[in-house]
Amino acid sequence: MGAKGKQKNSPSFKLTYATMFNPPEELHTRYEEALRELKENLGQDHAMIIGGKEVFADEKLENRSPIHTDWLLGTFQKGTAEHAEEALAAARAATHVWGKMPWQERVALMRKAADEIDRRIYEFGAVISMEVGKNRMEALGDAAEAADLIRYACGQMEANDGFIKEMGKDPLEGYDATNIDKLLPHGVWMVISPFNFPAALTGGPSGAALVTGNTLVMKPASDTPWTTRLLAECFRSAGLPDGAFNYVTGPGSTLGEALVNSPEVDGVTFTGSYDVGMHIYRQFAQGIYPRPIILEMGGKNSSIVTKQADLDRATAGIVRSAFGLQGQKCSANSRIYVEKAVYDDLVNRIVESTEALAIGDPTDRKVFMGPVVNASSYEQFQQFCKELSDAGTILTGGNVLTDGDFAKGYYCQPTIAADVPTDHRLWKHEMFLPITMIHAVDSKEQAMELTNDSIYGLTAGFYGSEDEAQWFFENIKAGVTYANRPQGATTGAWPGFQPFGGWKASGLTGKNAGGTYYLQGFMREQVNTLIR
Repeated sequence: MGAKGKQKNSPSFKLTYATMFNPPEELHTRYEEALRELKENLGQDHAMIIGGKEVFADEKLENRSPIHTDWLLGTFQKGTAEHAEEALAAARAATHVWGKMPWQERVALMRKAADEIDRRIYEFGAVISMEVGKNRMEALGDAAEAADLIRYACGQMEANDGFIKEMGKDPLEGYDATNIDKLLPHGVWMVISPFNFPAALTGGPSGAALVTGNTLVMKPASDTPWTTRLLAECFRSAGLPDGAFNYVTGPGSTLGEALVNSPEVDGVTFTGSYDVGMHIYRQFAQGIYPRPIILEMGGKNSSIVTKQADLDRATAGIVRSAFGLQGQKCSANSRIYVEKAVYDDLVNRIVESTEALAIGDPTDRKVFMGPVVNASSYEQFQQFCKELSDAGTILTGGNVLTDGDFAKGYYCQPTIAADVPTDHRLWKHEMFLPITMIHAVDSKEQAMELTNDSIYGLTAGFYGSEDEAQWFFENIKAGVTYANRPQGATTGAWPGFQPFGGWKASGLTGKNAGGTYYLQGFMREQVNTLIR
């Protein structure tokens, strides 16, 4: 987009995933202005950015909208292994500038980058809606979260004085000892980001890597290269030196593999599926020495509802978390365990609320659910629904939508399955689609046992009394846990409020993004002892 499409002001209220349900009218007006301009600028060829230069490849990748597959959003570069080498070389060369820069200067530049995201937030929102299929509020929230994650990382650098600390003096006679403990950057960091939060889950780890002094190579998901290109432009506009950040696009099987297998990569952050994450984990371990890797690999998140629950809150929170972004969140509420005394009542409420959800073009302000991201997800939805129908009961949904305006997009009904045996594989498999499963239990203890019986441990929700909520917090095996939250049973974490990360197969470091311990994962310790 041209300069006239770059908005100068951020929204007038604080946008988070918990506040997005009642936005001011100004937000809608400015989003629609950005959307109109965006649609006038579709189909452009977008370069990679390597060492500060625009780089084009011989082959291109088409980026089409899941809303309407005839809409060509743009073409992007089909980067090769040679482009991976160029990006890593540029990042390595920039370590001597960026890594040696005083941390206060890096913080100032990264705050400018966050401000740039805010300045262009409506442009980001329009692109994310068109590229991912997010409704306008989810899309704007994605961009706002990216800016806040970067600001939070800056704040943590300041709160910890750049992670430089004077230690105690050795008890030496005739000598004076000075001991300085530091956390320093590793060098070249790679961020491999997912399609579902292309701003936040690229901007967050990229901001953390950069503010701690690492240089960066960003490789976005193949479905969402445009949003990451906008982030790269914000880093450039903020004044980051050439090579400090690099943006490359291309298939994971070629470009991605070349990056992961390169000895020039000093650290990796990956967000995506368990299978791909474990592949990267094993490949990255083949180096001549251990290197840090931060993985976020999904979830199979439960909500537990007891007979003492506020069912209005439970209904609102479960439906929002099950079907927001068409269930394509690692934190989506895909399992629901309900005490028998309130099972029928809650089922009726959830089904009624689900059937009231508006499905359609996510840029329409009335729409809650847009399309799933691509043809593969669309086909998997149909396969899973058949499997669940054969094993149990589809209470609502279960079909794709193909008539009229739905004919050219990947639209699926929000689906609730019941009466599925608890040993069925889909109780354990992350579907990443607008499908949730519900089951009646005899007690909250049984619900907890079923919830924790998973390789994943990302998020979890609970509805019951306050005393029961404390029991839930003490027994749940997950990294992000919510009780009695109508804004979302298992979704909606925000930097500085709910640091986000998982246990077991959901994550690796145990240090959640947007929290007080996250930056340390991007740094290594050195102590300097001087004897006078």
